Amino acid sequence: MDSTATSFIVESLTRAIVEHRLQPGAKLVEQKLADQYGVSRTLVRQALYRLSQNRLIKIEPARGAFVAAPSAAEAKQVFEVRRMLESGMVRAFVAQAKAADIKSLQTHIAQEKLAVQGDDVPGRTELLGDFHVRMAQLLHNDVLAQMLTDLISRSALITLMYQTSSAAAHSHEEHEAIVKAIKARDAEAAVALLDAHLCNVEQALNFKQHNALNP
Repeated sequence: MDSTATSFIVESLTRAIVEHRLQPGAKLVEQKLADQYGVSRTLVRQALYRLSQNRLIKIEPARGAFVAAPSAAEAKQVFEVRRMLESGMVRAFVAQAKAADIKSLQTHIAQEKLAVQGDDVPGRTELLGDFHVRMAQLLHNDVLAQMLTDLISRSALITLMYQTSSAAAHSHEEHEAIVKAIKARDAEAAVALLDAHLCNVEQALNFKQHNALNP
């Protein structure tokens, strides 16, 4: 029961960070969270420790827990790792995906489009990130799916800090193009489109602006 409660708190706080309801640098008060979730401070502390292992929060001695504020160098490393992992994933997906798997991705793309066209910012953020995880899930690679889930959570925090304007529509269009290449079984095109997509997201980040505001 305690493990289930801890996992629920981890998932809830992760979602709040990914959906930008908790800002970088925000203090997470143990007692306040314990009251909010109706659990002991011990369970909250366990959840915060797990989040710190995922680099979503930072625990500072004598100060407490804070939503992480990744540096520009860390942000660049996160996207570098994603390009390495996801390039291999896309090649594997093109080689192994069944027609039903590709249909599943197309359904996801349709949901993205509705979220982007509407005013569902949390839903849009979640769907755009889940596109990448969905491929790993369809490959039945649980380890890769978990690694990508963690990296994409960190990416959401990074874009919150550094992105100059919403690039949701562009990301959706790039996802569409990737799926079209996958459907055509063109691995080289799919990998090139994925790499360009991740580069575009990274290039939209304004590290200088954030450093100027936070010397």
